[in-house]
Amino acid sequence: MLIGEVARRSGVSARMLRHYESLGLVRPAGRTGSGYREYSGEDIRRIFQIESLRSLGLSLREIGRALDDPGFTPAALVDDLITRTRERIAAETELLTRLRRIDAVDPAVWEDVLQVVALLQALGSKSAGVRQSAALSSGDEVPVPVPVEALAEAALSETEPNVAGALRWALARSGDGAPALLAEGLGSPVAAVRERAVRSLAEMPGAEATERLRQALAAPDAVVRGYAALALGARGVTDAVPTLVDMIVDGRNDIDAADALSTLAGDTATADRIATMLVDRLAHEATDAPGRGRLTQALAAVPGAKASDALVELSHDEDRPVALTATYLLRLRDTR
Repeated sequence: MLIGEVARRSGVSARMLRHYESLGLVRPAGRTGSGYREYSGEDIRRIFQIESLRSLGLSLREIGRALDDPGFTPAALVDDLITRTRERIAAETELLTRLRRIDAVDPAVWEDVLQVVALLQALGSKSAGVRQSAALSSGDEVPVPVPVEALAEAALSETEPNVAGALRWALARSGDGAPALLAEGLGSPVAAVRERAVRSLAEMPGAEATERLRQALAAPDAVVRGYAALALGARGVTDAVPTLVDMIVDGRNDIDAADALSTLAGDTATADRIATMLVDRLAHEATDAPGRGRLTQALAAVPGAKASDALVELSHDEDRPVALTATYLLRLRDTR
């Protein structure tokens, strides 16, 4: 078979076939009477083998080794190809992410593109000061803001407290989209990422952030539930009450939790509900002395007759520290 026919059937150009021959990958031994190369069935099979290996990403030199070295084992080469392919995919994915973030700010001129690139590079800097400056720059009156997706990603990975605070501040000013991006971090397998996500959501204004925090009350991570409950308490969301009571029982940010319950107890119905829940936990679940003491102290910050009646009863409790605490708190209530 002549080279033109081989090229037609194999899909490999005549020029590439000659290149293969120059590298020694294919050696058509036959010649026609006119001196043209003549390819045998074995030569054509070899060409298809070369093309198959090229489709795996092997270089022509690696293909030559694979086909001609009887002792060659492919395992190491295939492992290397897997590593190289993963690295290439990671690099391409990073590039695609960067391009999407640039596109999201709708740049008008090349100066805008360059500014976004500079901001993205600054957010990824090894210098905490540079990262913080990049976050704070989103608050300036600049024509091109830091992309919100980049801010959220940075906030979920930032370990430096000052930079993390700047990123949360920037996200709170970033508008729509940030709560959903941060909420993704709540499902992270890394506890620190989950905490950063809920702390960032706690500083986000608006109904969407509030709804994400309300959903976080059902999270399996107690730290996430705690931050969400404190933030919701400050926003007047009574769904946080059971979690706040749990925090008092467990001694996790119990002072802040008690303050949040006091804030929520703004009307008689809610105040009585909170007092009832605290008393129920005192009676049935909080068996350790410190937990009972914390619940008693929390009642002091709850207004209304229900809390006062509970304190009167607790002033006669068999647990002397609880009784003394309740008596003292009643005196304080009487002086108000």
